[in-house]
Amino acid sequence: MGDIIVLASCLAFLILIFTAYINHTKSFIIFRNSLFLLMLTAVSDIIFHMLLNIPDKIPHELIYAVRGTFYLSLFAILLHFVFYAKETLHMELRSDNKYIIAAVAAYVIVAAYLFITTYTGTGFHIDAENRIHPGFSISPFFFFFYTVLILCMLVFHKNRIYKQIYIGIVITTLLSILVMLIQGLHGQSSFTAAVFLFPTYAILYFMHSNPYDPEIGAVNITAFEDLMQYSYSHGNELLIMSLYLKDFDVKDRKFPKELQDLIRHYNHHFFKHALLFRLSGGHIVLVAETAKNPDYRERLERMLEDYYIQHKKFELDYKIIFLTTIDEIGRTNDYLDLIRYLESCMDEREVKYVDEKDIEDYREHKYIVRELEDIFRKGDLNDSRVEVYCQPVMNTGSGKYDTAEALMRLRLEKKGIVFPDKFIPIAEELGFIKTLSMIILNKTCLAIKELLREGYYLKRISVNFSMIDVRESDFSERVMKIIDDNGIPYEKLAIELTESQSEQDFIIVRNKINELKDSGIKFYLDDFGTGYSNFDRIIELPFDIIKFDRSLVIASNMDTKSETMVSYLAHMFSDMHYAVLYEGIENNDDEQMCIRMCGRYLQGYKYSKPIPIERLTEYFEKIS
Repeated sequence: MGDIIVLASCLAFLILIFTAYINHTKSFIIFRNSLFLLMLTAVSDIIFHMLLNIPDKIPHELIYAVRGTFYLSLFAILLHFVFYAKETLHMELRSDNKYIIAAVAAYVIVAAYLFITTYTGTGFHIDAENRIHPGFSISPFFFFFYTVLILCMLVFHKNRIYKQIYIGIVITTLLSILVMLIQGLHGQSSFTAAVFLFPTYAILYFMHSNPYDPEIGAVNITAFEDLMQYSYSHGNELLIMSLYLKDFDVKDRKFPKELQDLIRHYNHHFFKHALLFRLSGGHIVLVAETAKNPDYRERLERMLEDYYIQHKKFELDYKIIFLTTIDEIGRTNDYLDLIRYLESCMDEREVKYVDEKDIEDYREHKYIVRELEDIFRKGDLNDSRVEVYCQPVMNTGSGKYDTAEALMRLRLEKKGIVFPDKFIPIAEELGFIKTLSMIILNKTCLAIKELLREGYYLKRISVNFSMIDVRESDFSERVMKIIDDNGIPYEKLAIELTESQSEQDFIIVRNKINELKDSGIKFYLDDFGTGYSNFDRIIELPFDIIKFDRSLVIASNMDTKSETMVSYLAHMFSDMHYAVLYEGIENNDDEQMCIRMCGRYLQGYKYSKPIPIERLTEYFEKIS
């Protein structure tokens, strides 16, 4: 009965394994093979005891062979468990090979013992009168040897495995030992195979359970990455279909029932043997093998046509990406990164079929990311890859250039000059912007120091900082240290900040300005007129200069109402002792209009495009 329970349990495990999605890792393959061996153990034990009832009717050699199969498969399971533990604990074969050597040696001893004692008749045998002689069994000793060996592996390397998993597997292993002891005390052997079920339950639950999402039947992001790796190693081409619904990519937001039904419909209706993955709340990916769907292009078009029809019911924003697996991306398993990069470049309600240009753009993106990572890691304030460009600013009062705005560029070996729109969003997303900002500040201070040494007159040069920079607790200290290290007057530097909608950010900005204001550093409010503007907050923050965005210049050129409104705002700020700077001046008409609209400073292509900071000497004048 014990063996029948084991056989039924293993069949149930295998049914679950083959009907659920489980990551096909090396450890899983070892575990799956252990299940087959456990079934072989149970079947051979059942057959062995059946044959013992009729020893006079069959060759004794057959009984010996079945008994040998039982014991060899039983200890092969224990040997597999040792290999499984090695794989799970990420043990190196060379440095941790003592466990493997001991396990294999024990298996060889068991096999040799069975063969020798059976062949010589000193162990289990059936005599000429068909009487059964059990002989001396060494199996309990080797069972405990393997158990102790596995427990030692777990105990001595427990820091390599999640604590709860470690505890669960150890407890179930000790439970197996307890059952074996109880069985031995009662002279029983019926549950010898059954004791292996306890650690099997634990391993399957802790290590290989990958439950489906109850809403839509999807598996998780780890399963997606493992499938991509497995498919690459086996040369399988896959069709990947990504759907991103931003409205559901928020905490606790669930798909409505109609949408759940629709996603399940796409999962089962259009492609054979497709798998559905949920990468985040609103991001799902459908994957199918092209070999099993040779007409996948036609199926894809039919699915997309159906999606457009169904979309009318929901009217949700979406981004859809279609691609087949690519050797270059599969080698590093970068599909998730590729999909997210492409989504960041897409408009809402856009469908993209990935082509070579997309892959080339992604290569460039990855290259920039690697260079930014290296710049961040090294933290060199003089890193030659980060260059300072400047745009001179016209002072309408003096008619001269006495200020400028510092702008960031990257000069990379394989790309040449890279403009901010390419790398600033990446740097902000990955947290590298803090290092870049301090490099620009340092190089700007160096340039100011050189300009002053050569006798040029300049009021200040402004440097842009993001809210990511300002949120750092030591922002003020780092800024002042760099200025002090370069030995320049504080008033020769200005900091440009963009207004934030966040109340917390407003408090942070106010505190940072107050910390630095008394030193003489000037502050600019950048991009006024774009997005959100709160006059109460602007008035409360002690800015020195308000930078009117290019969009306000364009609007003022279009009609008198806009010009009147912008002019009124500029005069209001001027009356409150703010200086107004207009960006984006491109011609004489822009210039004259902005002067009429109380512009103290003018900046734009009419005067100069951004130039290397060293060329500011072409615009600034020397003090006579």
